[in-house]
Amino acid sequence: MSEIVHGAIDTDVHVEPPSIDALKPYLSGYWLEYIRGARSQLGNVYSPTLPTSARPEAREAGTFPPRDYETLKTQLLDPYSPRAVILNSVSAFSAGWNPYYQAAIARAVNEWMANEMLAKDDRLRASICVALLDPVAAAAEIDRLGSDRRFVQVMLPIRSETPWGNVRWQAIHDACARNNVTMALHAWGQPGATPTVTGYARTHLLDSVSNAQLVAPPQVVSLIVEGVFKRNPGLRVCLQEVGFNWIHALMWRFDKDWKSLWRETPWVTDRPSEYIARNFRATTSPSHIPSWVSSDEIATMARFVNAAEFLTYSSDYPHDHGNDGSERLFEAVGEVGRERIFHENAEAFYDLNLVSAR
Repeated sequence: MSEIVHGAIDTDVHVEPPSIDALKPYLSGYWLEYIRGARSQLGNVYSPTLPTSARPEAREAGTFPPRDYETLKTQLLDPYSPRAVILNSVSAFSAGWNPYYQAAIARAVNEWMANEMLAKDDRLRASICVALLDPVAAAAEIDRLGSDRRFVQVMLPIRSETPWGNVRWQAIHDACARNNVTMALHAWGQPGATPTVTGYARTHLLDSVSNAQLVAPPQVVSLIVEGVFKRNPGLRVCLQEVGFNWIHALMWRFDKDWKSLWRETPWVTDRPSEYIARNFRATTSPSHIPSWVSSDEIATMARFVNAAEFLTYSSDYPHDHGNDGSERLFEAVGEVGRERIFHENAEAFYDLNLVSAR
């Protein structure tokens, strides 16, 4: 089990509403009636029976992820004193197949987050939940909350039926850019819509493995090749809970192929590796560093991915990825690298104002 770093800026902490009832104050009469008739519920992509879903202390407490501020304070804020925390809720990833209901639930989750979490602690920031089936509605929700600097990114699943660079998502790209909020591509996605690069996942094991090395690289390629950064050169994308030690191999091959095939995509004017270094970051948990990898090999990997510049610290609380090697990575980057990973990278990438967010 990876140790949580005291006093860091934590860029991936999970919370969720305790139930659909907690969202009722933020839903209109129509949707309250819809919920009663359709038995619509919030989803949970992290099964409570899986060992990876909760650290031992969170499992012992019986509430994971935290569903109210007091639990978050008791389990994370008080014992670890983070400088700032970005709260993520993935419960809206699986909020049904009705795009209008998705939009209503996403707005309700955002209002719950603002009132029940953000309003109670100046250290807290959050991701904006959006309707995945309606990019226009998603863009409208980003615009609605864009001026509230407590919301620093938009929560999107790493799995998507259409790659995230596709023109289908242009409204979301543009809304993120004009509101200066990051696109977060986070592990998981809609149940029943779990594409991998070779088809659909039919087991939880294949689904879980596909969240990182199989699905994340094509999303990075899509965003660059399909010209998203030509239209929005300042757009920022954070890869969350999908690892990072695959990035150096992707950068090498991507640059190599671009040199001979660039004529197909004249809007990609820089080397792909330069877009990755400039427009992307990745969170540290899970690090996917096996226990048998030597310290020298970890140091080499850290140089390959430019870890001191590319990574932002995350505990991924309350999830438990086992002995994922994060501590050994932090040792490899040295004191200056740790300061960047624990504080400076996130503060700059998210344009955090830790004095006042309103």
